[in-house]
Amino acid sequence: MEQKAPLTLYLAAPRGFCAGVDRAVKIVEMALQKWGAPVYVRHEIVHNKFVVEGLRDKGAVFVEELDECPDDRPVIFSAHGVPKSVPAEARRREMIFVDATCPLVSKVHVEAERHHAAGLQMVMIGHAGHPEVLGTMGQLPEGEVLLVETVEDVTGIAPRDPARLAFITQTTLSVDDTAAIVAALQARFPAIVGPAKEDICYATTNRQAAVKAIAGRIDALLVIGAPNSSNSRRLVEVGRAAGCDYSQLVMRADQIDWRAMQGIRSVGVTAGASAPEVLVNEVIDAFRARYDVTVELVETARENVEFKVPRVLREPG
Repeated sequence: MEQKAPLTLYLAAPRGFCAGVDRAVKIVEMALQKWGAPVYVRHEIVHNKFVVEGLRDKGAVFVEELDECPDDRPVIFSAHGVPKSVPAEARRREMIFVDATCPLVSKVHVEAERHHAAGLQMVMIGHAGHPEVLGTMGQLPEGEVLLVETVEDVTGIAPRDPARLAFITQTTLSVDDTAAIVAALQARFPAIVGPAKEDICYATTNRQAAVKAIAGRIDALLVIGAPNSSNSRRLVEVGRAAGCDYSQLVMRADQIDWRAMQGIRSVGVTAGASAPEVLVNEVIDAFRARYDVTVELVETARENVEFKVPRVLREPG
């Protein structure tokens, strides 16, 4: 029998599900238990095909817009948040709806409203078209939120009054890239007001820090996550920036490019905040089938955050 080559897998921790994703998935499962199938979900509850398919099998129906939902079935809003117009329309139609927006995203919404009430125009650092960005910008009237994606974008915005500005950020951005954009904003608009505490969520920050901790000792990094998952794609970028040139996003073990793995001795494995641990185990098993694997856990933080599900799901009836 051919002897397997030795390989060390450095398993980043924290990785995978965050409290907001955990809560959102639980909300769909509890809604199905309470009201039976079908339960409608506006947009993918979280950006992970495996999770979405699992919920679809249980009776969740995923749609992009509210007008695709019937009046008489419950609808859930995804963890990314929705513009204010969406719950307003659901109320008008007298629908049962449950908001699964991550509480850390809701915190940014509240922050934007507070600044708007104080007469400040908002600058949002985020990715155009991402559901979280659409949801956050949709909290305020048209034109009240200016979007910047890069340092270069900062020079192109034309605020109403440069002395009356505040900034907020998408919660799943690269910590380092965002710091550079914030610095550019502060250089151009010295009076700009920032959040009391960083908008980038603890889970995004922790997962990026864990990747940085392993990047220097690995030949390759695999990030388990979906192509439309912002926080997963940022982990790939963080891996490359921290010195691991071969950093790749894979949805599942069957996407691993084994030819690219030839001759390597060490691989880092992490997972985006919407990827379940079962997919991490699947990747580890795929390596064990081909190599003599040693798994080393590299833990840079411990997470014990938990968010309650909405009261409507905890009440009987």
